[in-house]
Amino acid sequence: MFQAWASVGGDILPGTSLRDGLQVLIEDPDTDAIALVGELGGEAEIEAADCIKAYRARTEKPKPISAIIGGMKAVPGRIMGHAGAFTLPGEPSTDDKTKALQAAGCAIVNHPSRFGPVLKAMLDGPMPSGYDIGSPLPGASSQRRGIHTTIRRPGPGLPIIDSTLLPGEGRLLAVTLNRSTRSPCVIASPSAESSVEKVKKFDYDYETGAEGLDISAIASQLGLDGSNNDVISSLRIVVRGLTTLFAKKEAYLLETRIIVSENATRGIGIASARFGFDDAAHRSGNRQADIQALRDKSVEDAAELEAEKHGIVYVKLPNGEGEEEIANIGTLVNGAGLAMNTVDALANAGGRAANFLDTGGKATSETVKKSFEIILKDSRVKCIFVNIFGGLTLGDMIARGIILAFRDLHMSVPVVVRIRGTNEKEGQQIIAESGLPLFAFDDFDEAANKAIELSNATN
Repeated sequence: MFQAWASVGGDILPGTSLRDGLQVLIEDPDTDAIALVGELGGEAEIEAADCIKAYRARTEKPKPISAIIGGMKAVPGRIMGHAGAFTLPGEPSTDDKTKALQAAGCAIVNHPSRFGPVLKAMLDGPMPSGYDIGSPLPGASSQRRGIHTTIRRPGPGLPIIDSTLLPGEGRLLAVTLNRSTRSPCVIASPSAESSVEKVKKFDYDYETGAEGLDISAIASQLGLDGSNNDVISSLRIVVRGLTTLFAKKEAYLLETRIIVSENATRGIGIASARFGFDDAAHRSGNRQADIQALRDKSVEDAAELEAEKHGIVYVKLPNGEGEEEIANIGTLVNGAGLAMNTVDALANAGGRAANFLDTGGKATSETVKKSFEIILKDSRVKCIFVNIFGGLTLGDMIARGIILAFRDLHMSVPVVVRIRGTNEKEGQQIIAESGLPLFAFDDFDEAANKAIELSNATN
């Protein structure tokens, strides 16, 4: 079987869409089967599902397609490693995406390691069983982006209304990016709800801003009286202010709840706001320093801040609702997508990850040691699961980092290690000969089950 691949990446506005890459593989005569990897955020997977459905309808013997969506267990309000791994108002949840791909005829898996056997079985005969085919992870819900720099008050020049004086939650009005059209847009909903069904997007040109927008149409979507000049004039001021701020301060999302005052002029004001800005602009060129200065690190997790200093993406994950749902497995993974999938797959197997941790694609022994140090700050952790796929990251280097961490940090919790890819044999040999409480596996499921066993045994 000839293998081909197309990489789209996790940027908020990728140059190549998931649908574009999928179409290339569908039309390639040497590609026999397709593995599709998606994640939370955007609508690309829904568009891909539509493409797959149309392809299967017109093709007598369509190629087998298996799919996975990362971020099923992502923390609402957080970015999960990739620049675009967040959900904006009006975008589908990971559960919506999984169900759409399943309905289009894809075999759903919950970890990349399962692609091989599932696709092979699909090529050999009927749909395989035993790999959670068509079983979206339970408990998935809509995830919302949380950006480090968040302002809960409108910017200068925007009308503000004290929401305590007026009943109701207001109407949703936001400025963000339409990932499908690669355009900035205004998002409007007649209520505070931001579901796909309630929201409508109004694209506009980045250069002209609000001048090209149909304010009457936005008013109608908000459930406002589009024939009232006071309402239209007031709404235009709010929209113009938001679109100007969006461009000037390099925002990802300006989300507000607007309320119509009941005075004689029926003016529109902002009752609450949640603004998120691109901190990469500050890191790369020291732009928007005034915005970054508003970041209140006192309310952020100390371990997450420590990880950030070392280029590590660490997100502490919550416990479940029951007493038996303590998040007690620390995870150390290279690559945001794999890190999301690892958290998801552990949950599917009956475990619960205490954290999301992406060491980055160029992890070193020192990075691994620092990652262990950060993970161990969480007293809930009873076992650490290392899931490394070597590309730029070398398996033997990761193994030495693990040994270094044991030696310098006086670790007492057991560690399960799965190293695949570049120099995996060398890494596994280093682990096997260490004489330390390390458990090395090739197979993901065996490694995950061992991590769950060890974490529960030491509770």
